Amino acid sequence: MFENLKMGILGGGQLGAMLIRHAIDLGLNVSVMEKDANAPCSRYTSSFFCADTTSYEAVLEFGKDLDIITIEREAVNIDALRELQKQGVKVYPSPDTIAVIQDKFTQKQFLQSHNIPVAAGEAVQGKNDLYALESKLPFCLKKRRDGYDGYGVMVLKTKEDIASAFDAPCVVEELVDIKREIAVIVARNEHGEVKCYDAVAMVFSEEKFILDFQEAPAQLDEAILKEAATLAEKIAEALNLVGIVAVEMFVTKDNKVIVNELAPRPHNSGHHTIEASVTSQYEQLLRAILGLPLGDTSLLFPSLMLNILDSTSLNANKEEKIKSILRVPGAHLHWYGKIGHRPGRKIGHITIADNTMESVLSKAEIIRKVLN
Repeated sequence: MFENLKMGILGGGQLGAMLIRHAIDLGLNVSVMEKDANAPCSRYTSSFFCADTTSYEAVLEFGKDLDIITIEREAVNIDALRELQKQGVKVYPSPDTIAVIQDKFTQKQFLQSHNIPVAAGEAVQGKNDLYALESKLPFCLKKRRDGYDGYGVMVLKTKEDIASAFDAPCVVEELVDIKREIAVIVARNEHGEVKCYDAVAMVFSEEKFILDFQEAPAQLDEAILKEAATLAEKIAEALNLVGIVAVEMFVTKDNKVIVNELAPRPHNSGHHTIEASVTSQYEQLLRAILGLPLGDTSLLFPSLMLNILDSTSLNANKEEKIKSILRVPGAHLHWYGKIGHRPGRKIGHITIADNTMESVLSKAEIIRKVLN
């Protein structure tokens, strides 16, 4: 059906690798562009272009013979994608959608303009601007561009903390009194069909601001879950989305739901959908950008997704630890095959699926002890 369709992915990390896995089911030819020659995708396609996704010339060259392009990261050259679009290449999500989201302040302004509740915030050009905001401490500081996996986020509590703050264009956000952090992945195709996955609860490392684990479904009042889904659908429509967007949200102590950030691509909070949902987020993305009917987003089992971070203790006895994890019934290992070592980076994840959340949580505790 799609044997002659040439698809490209900008970015070659684990998200792209999992997308390729699902593209194979549809018989797609997939090319990948990534500047790291050893990136996970490099071993899964014979059409791997080693180049920078932020380079105008490189993206233009990569895309000129393709039929459709999607992304697995936001750091891509928008001007090149707009030019490719003019030349007849389908780009999903659209360059305009990516442009809105890749700058966190532009993203916040967009959401506010569509009456989507967000944390209050303002733009600063660099570290020196923060001294004028001393009276607002403590606050959260986020780089406007290129932040990921906790890189580009910090909390400043005192005037002394400003000395070690990012010296780059940032967004200053007031701290939110958070009860839970949740995420909803929403898909929309070019025909305007929209579908949401159940909200998941996310727990982050307080030190690194990186996702530690998530539970699906989120154990919250039905009214809150319904409001989260409604906001996600509203955002998809406002963006005129073709593809998927992960909508990260805060549930406050007084049960308000406010949007934190958007990611217009597969997302860490949706990895569980491979084993636990009727349609995975990766298959759903392909369905959306290929103009196919969207898949059923129903959750088949309660599940928990646990990130595996690179560490000295893990590497000391990795093979035995992995065997121990795989002895746990219902545990599914995804090893990304990243080359080299860098403490704290994501090198894999484990999804645990079972008939009850109690059983899932019990198995997760066993696996945590193995990893630590």
